[in-house]
Amino acid sequence: MTQNPVPVDESSVGGDAAGRPVGHAGTRVNIEERKAWSMSGGLALLITLALVVFSVWAVVVFAMEAEAGGAPNGWLLTGGIVAFVVANVMLSSLTVVSPGDTKVTQFFGRYLGTIRKQGLLLTVPLTTKKKVSVKVRNFETNELKVNDADGNPVNIAAIVVWQVADTAKSVFAVEAYENFVTVQAESALRHVASSHPYDFADAGEESLRGSTDTVSRELSEEVAARIAIAGLEVVETRISSLAYAPEIAHAMLQRQQASAVLAARSKIVEGAVGMVEQALARLEEDDVVQLDDERKAAMVSNLLVVLCSDSRSTPVINTGTLYG
Repeated sequence: MTQNPVPVDESSVGGDAAGRPVGHAGTRVNIEERKAWSMSGGLALLITLALVVFSVWAVVVFAMEAEAGGAPNGWLLTGGIVAFVVANVMLSSLTVVSPGDTKVTQFFGRYLGTIRKQGLLLTVPLTTKKKVSVKVRNFETNELKVNDADGNPVNIAAIVVWQVADTAKSVFAVEAYENFVTVQAESALRHVASSHPYDFADAGEESLRGSTDTVSRELSEEVAARIAIAGLEVVETRISSLAYAPEIAHAMLQRQQASAVLAARSKIVEGAVGMVEQALARLEEDDVVQLDDERKAAMVSNLLVVLCSDSRSTPVINTGTLYG
């Protein structure tokens, strides 16, 4: 594990009075996960228990000899103490790793490696071991109020499914990776939501409501890029909540209703025109009546009124002629 200053172009990144880089361009922890030495710890456990039993026996025998008034065996006591110390050292090298967990080992502050095997294991003595879960986790972000690409305030939330990929980076590169992924996910969600309109997107543009899969994929990529420094990876993200902010929800509902009415009217008119065309063609084909242009215009007008009207039409019987 090293901490290397990263070269920085002072024209593009701010610095302090001495010209030194600050912020993300400053000192960074560069570390990658590696495999730690380990082996099955069953035999080591038996040896440890045997050493403990021997040390207890040696102390008891020494005490009994001293109590009996005889000359106690100093070498026996020394052997018992040494056995007890060795047992404790071996005990410090034993660890249990459950499925879905790992152990990050350090020797007096230095990173030795990560144990990913499961079971009772023997590793380097006198090491500290930090459990890091590599299970898949998920959380839901807070509901954020964000202005979309059109400047309309919307409330949005997302579900992020993630897991630890590099245990060394997750432990040493950031302070608390669980909090780190939460903050970065919300930051990415704000950026993605502000890059798209909520609805009514232009041609070739993706909207938050109409292109949920595309927006989710874009959010996944951005979150993954932000948390890679912490050794984390994104499994999936999904938009869980999306709505206009309450202060404009009523106005936007009216806009959606108006758009729906216009779309319905357009469909009705399109169908009515087709029906009128069919009716005129059928009348001429069957030679039911001979219509000049003025009578055709009157019939088209009447048919369109009947077909496009919201209320039931009332027929009027004309007993005269069209020309008075």
